[in-house]
Amino acid sequence: MAPPPVLLLDAIRFTLGGKPLLEGAALAVAPGERLALVGRNGSGKSTFLRIAAGELEAESGTRFVQPGTTMRYLPQEPDLSGHASVEAYVMAGLGPADDPHRARTLLESLGLSGQEDPARLSGGEARRAALARALAPQPDILLLDEPTNHLDLPAIEWLEGELAAFRGALVLISHDRRFLGALSRATLWLDRGVTRRLDRGFAGFEEWRDTVLAEEETAAHKLGRQIAREEHWLRHGVSGRRKRNIRRVGELHALRQARRDRVRPQGNVTLVAAEAAPSGALVVAAEGLEKSFGGAPVVRGFATRILKGDRVGLVGRNGAGKTTLLRMLVGALAPDAGTVRLGTNLRMATLDQMRAALDPNATLADTLTEGRGDQVWVNGQPRHVIGYMGDFLFAPEQARTPVGKLSGGERGRLLLARALAAPSNLLVLDEPTNDLDLETLDLLEEMLGDYAGTVLVVSHDRDFLDRVCTSVIFAEGDGRWTEYAGGYSDLLAQRGSGVTARATEARPAAAPKPASARAAATAPAKMSFKDRHALETLPASMAKLEKEIAVLRDWLADPGLYARDPKGFEARTKGLAEREAALAAAEEEWLRLELLREELEG
Repeated sequence: MAPPPVLLLDAIRFTLGGKPLLEGAALAVAPGERLALVGRNGSGKSTFLRIAAGELEAESGTRFVQPGTTMRYLPQEPDLSGHASVEAYVMAGLGPADDPHRARTLLESLGLSGQEDPARLSGGEARRAALARALAPQPDILLLDEPTNHLDLPAIEWLEGELAAFRGALVLISHDRRFLGALSRATLWLDRGVTRRLDRGFAGFEEWRDTVLAEEETAAHKLGRQIAREEHWLRHGVSGRRKRNIRRVGELHALRQARRDRVRPQGNVTLVAAEAAPSGALVVAAEGLEKSFGGAPVVRGFATRILKGDRVGLVGRNGAGKTTLLRMLVGALAPDAGTVRLGTNLRMATLDQMRAALDPNATLADTLTEGRGDQVWVNGQPRHVIGYMGDFLFAPEQARTPVGKLSGGERGRLLLARALAAPSNLLVLDEPTNDLDLETLDLLEEMLGDYAGTVLVVSHDRDFLDRVCTSVIFAEGDGRWTEYAGGYSDLLAQRGSGVTARATEARPAAAPKPASARAAATAPAKMSFKDRHALETLPASMAKLEKEIAVLRDWLADPGLYARDPKGFEARTKGLAEREAALAAAEEEWLRLELLREELEG
């Protein structure tokens, strides 16, 4: 006989902004159970978890907790205000019988001393402190809302191990597929206000969900056909038998009401990056990069070449310098030593991990239009902001909603909407997966796969890195960075281990990128005089072509040029095409020779 649940929610109803959010949702948690709570952004997962934790009262329904059961809840955005130190905040969550030593041990394991000022913590540090507070009492039930947000890979993998050893019940909301798959044994799907349970872990969820939705669509199609048949009878087949006719008309009304009452599944985000004209073959060439802060090396002797179409991930523990290296690679931060050469015709779009960069008091519409009317410029063309909002699953009535009232996932979609509107051929993404639901994450991965340009991404999401990246730049420690071919799993296979909290050991570099391997296969014993001369003179030739191209583009930007001087317009257009082709050929040749030089000197 199954043990009684330690936590039970039944027929939970809750309305937000006049719109039903939960309509009969239910949850039963048995002792030691491991449950993944999944659903779209805005479906009410965080609200439902708050009701389960007793932080929010439902409008109707039943909440029951077994007497004597201890419970701890990790909110998506922990509030540490009112505490003098991190240790004080964590100790305030202990019960009379709980062990303070365990709390201090957890803080140390999470890289915190406990003396930090809560008001000065980063997002990742605040999340670590909140995790220590939730885990320290070893409760009977843990309710965790996006516990991996803002954590680096060592902390995520540490948390995964800690929760695997945890003996209590676990209810978990997360966008991290690998984390969910490792920890869940059952899945609760919150969809359109109601819950459905699958007695399998998250690994089996997506196939099951797609089957359920397909069956719903088939049933809706059958209902439509039945209504059509009854309407045809009503128009053409009414007989003289009054009682039977009244019954059939009543049944038709019931069928129509069933169709009206059907709540359709939420649509998918329309993720399309506005694409600029193609960049040159070479996007970034970095040589001998050095960067230090306060005497501590962040980047030391780093070199790479990033070509058009590459998808490059940057991976490392928090504080390793991923964002610093990313900013140097795109020319936003000058290195202390070394050079960064950016390719031609680059148009960059950036998604920053700092949700705080959004003005919480600005409306959703004003954030997209930058306060300039009701038009948003997408790929150089005006679109009404309401229509563009719809592409990212925002309802028209949300146009005047302050950004501060949006959920974490909705803010993530808003940042995507803003970043993807501008034409680009280089996407720079810093933690793009934070707070996104799994369906939107799928579409983001698909969009990046189809994107014709180049992608640089910082992420701690192991599954995302595997699905998207063609190579990974990894922080080895002490300012050393190594580039590995493939995604995160490929890095593990080549390196023998993943990210550690303190990476100090020297690791052998992985095999170079495929382009280098091809160069090595055909490399002669030494460079010819002609090749050496070309390698030395090509940069000046490319710089000259870039200046000529810029001048010609300025000329052709004049809207009245063709009317005034059609022959001149034609000559300059032809000259621009010739110089762009010459520059692309020069870049290809320089890249070939540079790779050859590296292999010979290697």
